[in-house]
Amino acid sequence: MNSESSKYIGIDVGTSGVRALCINADFSICHSTKATFDHFNGNRSNPAVWIQAVSHVLADILSCVDTASIAAVSIDGTSGTMIATAKDGSPLSMAKMYNDSCEEQAVLEQISSHAPRSSAAHGASSGLAKAIQLSRISATAGIAHEADWITAALSGVIGLTDENNALKTGYDPVQSAWPDWIERTEMNSALLPKVLRAGEPIGPAIGYLAKSLGLSEKTLIVAGTTDGCASFLATGAQHPGEGVSVLGSTLTIKLLSDVPIFAPEYGIYSHKIGDTWLAGGASNSGGAVLAHHFSDTQLNELSSRIDISTNPGLDYYPLIKPGERFPINDNTLEPKITPRPTSDEEYLHGLLQGITDIEKLGFQRLTELGGPKLVTLRTVGGGAKNDTWTQLRAKALGVPLKDSMSVEAAMGAAILAKRGAAEAEVVPT
Repeated sequence: MNSESSKYIGIDVGTSGVRALCINADFSICHSTKATFDHFNGNRSNPAVWIQAVSHVLADILSCVDTASIAAVSIDGTSGTMIATAKDGSPLSMAKMYNDSCEEQAVLEQISSHAPRSSAAHGASSGLAKAIQLSRISATAGIAHEADWITAALSGVIGLTDENNALKTGYDPVQSAWPDWIERTEMNSALLPKVLRAGEPIGPAIGYLAKSLGLSEKTLIVAGTTDGCASFLATGAQHPGEGVSVLGSTLTIKLLSDVPIFAPEYGIYSHKIGDTWLAGGASNSGGAVLAHHFSDTQLNELSSRIDISTNPGLDYYPLIKPGERFPINDNTLEPKITPRPTSDEEYLHGLLQGITDIEKLGFQRLTELGGPKLVTLRTVGGGAKNDTWTQLRAKALGVPLKDSMSVEAAMGAAILAKRGAAEAEVVPT
């Protein structure tokens, strides 16, 4: 069988469940499936529940797709979700989740004292802070990120991670190494996993999970990534200057760059993907501000009446409460959403224009710091469905707004699987 018949599986381990896609060589989807963690009546932080959900979606795919045609599998997981493991890779703890904060000031101060300003290991939700806490568990032989641990169950190789999941744990993607300063914190760097490139081939599917599901040993397991990076890859953006905005509860923007950009003073850091860098940040503005003032029905009705050829001239910086991360990093920044016009339509226009101005400033900031100029933009998230907002953004940003190939992070993981298979020149027979 030639490579055109090969298929690739991407698995997205998200906040509420697992989604999986099986794609053909032309990126068309041949099967999709999902499973919620609630379905297994378990704790989301229990690694056993992750395995149950991943097993469910893989079994579903394998019941519909010829096992021998599956060339490669890759997994993305929530950034900063981590566990302690024993020598055999078995979990010793419930996970510290992506949104858990470290409340030990001594640990945070250790990191703050030794980590360079540009490191993504700073902050209460730091992956390194969680790793330090997990390392204290008796018999801990390793620290694993969520995607690492599930990948090991498929490959049989423990102690590996990828550059994207490792970033918040202190990894230096510029030097491609765990930095020496980590040893000056409480962290024993010997417990940290070996780091591979996102999409780098690991080996055949010979782990206990792969065997239990009947995956072929000719199927390649490929190093994964974080859910955020996978979502970017899923859009189809792949060249420097291509950007993606996520219009969800908050506004996140990413720009593919040929150079890394680290500017913590603006809330900016970079993930490495192949030979390029995914730079960007997340604002506290976004859809949650709109939802705070208007219902979905109101948003739809009022948006349809807005005249985008006019400028409301309200100069808003829409936030729900004080504090901003990007493109201004100021935890005291006050919301600017007054004066409020008597017309709800004008008020919504002002809020939409304000969020659009923040998005524009974000891309300008990335360019000012050495990134490429934005040339095209793709949009994902609920806000992408608002045509009026889309038109306002197209007018302000002045670049073509392109359709995304997919809005599923699992597609990004499947793309990595395909890249890994191409690199290893693995073709199932």
